[in-house]
Amino acid sequence: MEASRYKSILSRVGMLSAALLLSGCKSALLDPKGVIGIQEKELIITALLLMLIVVIPVILMTVFFSYKYRASNTDEKYDPEWAHSTKIEVVVWTVPIIIIAILGTITWRTTHELEQSKPLVSEVDHMTIEVVSLDWKWLFIYPEQHIATVNYVAFPKDVPVKFKVTSDNIMNSFFIPRLGSQIYAMPGMMTSVHLMANEANDYKGISASYSGDGFSGMKFTAHVTDTPEQFNDWVNSVKSNKNALVMNDFDGYRQLAKPSENVPVTYYSSVPEHLFADVVKQYKGSLNSSDEGMNQGHHMDMAQH
Repeated sequence: MEASRYKSILSRVGMLSAALLLSGCKSALLDPKGVIGIQEKELIITALLLMLIVVIPVILMTVFFSYKYRASNTDEKYDPEWAHSTKIEVVVWTVPIIIIAILGTITWRTTHELEQSKPLVSEVDHMTIEVVSLDWKWLFIYPEQHIATVNYVAFPKDVPVKFKVTSDNIMNSFFIPRLGSQIYAMPGMMTSVHLMANEANDYKGISASYSGDGFSGMKFTAHVTDTPEQFNDWVNSVKSNKNALVMNDFDGYRQLAKPSENVPVTYYSSVPEHLFADVVKQYKGSLNSSDEGMNQGHHMDMAQH
């Protein structure tokens, strides 16, 4: 009776575990659509399997010993003076040390390979999108196309994208879970993350760092087009959209930067040149001033703002 009861418990635990695993199959981290996300998924799975080498035997032995040496089983040997086994100590310490060494080596190598600011290897030319974290919305500036969007970013699949990221106010975190790594957005600084999508679709982008009252609504859509031509058509539609706004100067940007919540998608058919650099440099002592493009051309006089 007791054996069947244990089997029933184990069966239910197994079914629950399987259900939990299957429910996570559609999670963003386990269903990536970008080259960086895929490599991060492989690292997560590799680390999990290595840890299960220790975890699974421990769980099985715990169940086995609990059942075998239960109080009602008087046939087993009782040895209260037993205290040490060299063989057991060797196994208990050696196996975890080997696994930790392997896991540490893999993690160290992969961490350097996936470093966010490292450009992706591709035969296709990279494109640049500048990102500004505002309260509580995201501003995307296209320096080559001379347009901007709020809470909506578009780019072609299979094209490496360099996101140059900063914040207008409080520190935040830029994250498109299905595509790969997050990166912090900090005022007076510029960080960068390189991403590339493998499939055309709409992906959810979020703020991964709490930043105040409107944090829960600080989301955006990352629209990945199937071809570069479709992306160019979208750019042209933004430029010719009669409802698109025009940002003439830094004063127009300051109006946009005022705190607001649940902001709808907004298009700007024109933006000031070097707007991103001016956002970074509006703070005294700002860093990254030597970054390519930061000092090109004439900048607005930031002292008056």
